[in-house]
Amino acid sequence: MKFAVSIIIPALNEADSIKPTLEAVKLFGDEAETILVDGGSADETVRIAESFGVRILRAKRGRGTQMHAGASEATGEILWFLHADAIPPATAIEEIQNALRDKRIVGGNFTICFDGTRRAARFLTRLYPQLARFGLIYGDSAIFIRREIYEKIGGFKSFPLFEDLDLIRRVKREGKMINLAEKVICSSRRFENRSFALTFARWSILQILYWLGVSPNKLAKFYKAIR
Repeated sequence: MKFAVSIIIPALNEADSIKPTLEAVKLFGDEAETILVDGGSADETVRIAESFGVRILRAKRGRGTQMHAGASEATGEILWFLHADAIPPATAIEEIQNALRDKRIVGGNFTICFDGTRRAARFLTRLYPQLARFGLIYGDSAIFIRREIYEKIGGFKSFPLFEDLDLIRRVKREGKMINLAEKVICSSRRFENRSFALTFARWSILQILYWLGVSPNKLAKFYKAIR
């Protein structure tokens, strides 16, 4: 059975976060296929995903590697990459399909809203739309791409970091990206139990170095995993 949209979710030890995402995705019913690509979880991530009846693939650890593995097995004409701790809007499939009726548009993303009431969450919710004006589109925002375009540019590279920025840079060479007003709710867990100022400073410095040409493989050594 072929689907118009394939939802690809990379996961690694997401047992504490994956259930709300899968509950939201399940509401799409037969409008889309869902593929969870596990990178070697040591917790209950896979078991939880199995309980939702989603298709499960296994791939080498690394978000770019996992998402590319999922895209390679997907059947949809539209590839939608959703993080395991993100909750999409109920109208997401309809909004994606409507946006891509314009042949000039090759892909897009959603507006990000970070959960929680902390100042960091409110700050980032306001910041991300401003960053998008400079072309900075991140995987948190639930990126979707026409399959033909994804395949043409070679898809995600196996970068340990900034695989999303690299992909978007290449996608934009093929056509227009659209930002949808509907919100995807993203987890603020990366800023919990740690200094937001230090975390944000490190994040900013790593990005500056990336745009200056430093290899993502080198930068990954300074990126602290949240799991």
